[in-house]
Amino acid sequence: MNCRQFNSISLEEVLLSLGHLPTKQNEKEAWYLNPFANESQASFKLDRRLNAWYLHSEGIGGNNTDFMRKYLNASVSEVLVWAENHNFSSFQKQNVPYQKFENLPKTYEIIEIKNVQHPALLGYLIDRKVQNQTEFLKEIHYQNNNKNYFGLGFKNDSGGYEIRNKYSKICLGKKDISTIKNGSDSLRIFEGFFDFISFKTIENQLAKEPSDYLILNSVSMIQNIKNSLEKYENIELYFDNDQAGNRAVESISDVLQNVKDCRALYSNFKDLNEYLSKKTEEVQKQYKSAFKR
Repeated sequence: MNCRQFNSISLEEVLLSLGHLPTKQNEKEAWYLNPFANESQASFKLDRRLNAWYLHSEGIGGNNTDFMRKYLNASVSEVLVWAENHNFSSFQKQNVPYQKFENLPKTYEIIEIKNVQHPALLGYLIDRKVQNQTEFLKEIHYQNNNKNYFGLGFKNDSGGYEIRNKYSKICLGKKDISTIKNGSDSLRIFEGFFDFISFKTIENQLAKEPSDYLILNSVSMIQNIKNSLEKYENIELYFDNDQAGNRAVESISDVLQNVKDCRALYSNFKDLNEYLSKKTEEVQKQYKSAFKR
């Protein structure tokens, strides 16, 4: 994929793949909360006719490549690697104009599933401060459109895998939640698996006993779980500190009384993983400073 091809993909689909939904929209434009920082008023405008964006709060804008360079803090070549790792439907429709996308055959094939050992993936876990949680993950090697890729795989309840690496955020197979059951009457719910393994990293420090765990893998799955929550005496929620997280907390709290919003733990951070990363960095700096004395 080159820049021209990537820029021809619907930016709206790119934003959706990253978990960003518009707060308001019409036929000509859509408005989003700033994808690069926290804000309460939408300042990110998508011009649907031009397939271009403009961030009013910073006075910058551009095409898909410009957006992903800033979003990933990456080079153009790294952005194109990321784009090739995603099966964007709007690009597929351009390549297959006479065939409906929903009827296309599966374009990926899982080649190998093994324990996490690739240096790039181990390094990625170190960067995210969750290097000790590989028991919940697999190293997945797969082929998509005759090209080979690999990433961290987190299995869901339908046998699909959430795939993550530095440049990729996709799902192989059917999208579904992931549940880890320990026979507990308490449940902890997480938005994504990096939030879950971040929690497992600090679970003992928080003096938390093991419980059952439910990972949504997408906040859009929240409507599918409400009927399965009634059996639990206590439910803890660990969602992102954004509009989608607020709606998710409200959605569950409106139905059940035994729910606790645990985001106070990381109220000044985007999510639980960012909290863990920043706190770990602070501790490392303090240790280095003390060691120098």
